[in-house]
Amino acid sequence: MSAPRPETPFAAPWEAQVFALVVSLREAGLFTWGEWTEALGRTIRPEAGEVAADYGQWLATLERLLTERGVADGASVEARTAAWRRAAEATPHGQPILLANDPQGG
Repeated sequence: MSAPRPETPFAAPWEAQVFALVVSLREAGLFTWGEWTEALGRTIRPEAGEVAADYGQWLATLERLLTERGVADGASVEARTAAWRRAAEATPHGQPILLANDPQGG
């Protein structure tokens, strides 16, 4: 008897959004699947015991590719990441994390 399958492969909505962004940007021609898998492979570190990518690694890979391809500059990506972190820290438990919750107005 096999274990029951989860209804979704995503643990949180943001994971589905990252997945959808990767698919959409590939379809738009920003990168090929080969380029994506190579970039994701550089993010996953098998020598550190990691054998599978999680969506945090997908996000880091996507951010790096966007920077490398000139779609976003590194400073903008870092600033937006910091704004989301501040928003997450300022959001009460159980509430959706919104960028508007950033106390610095991210």
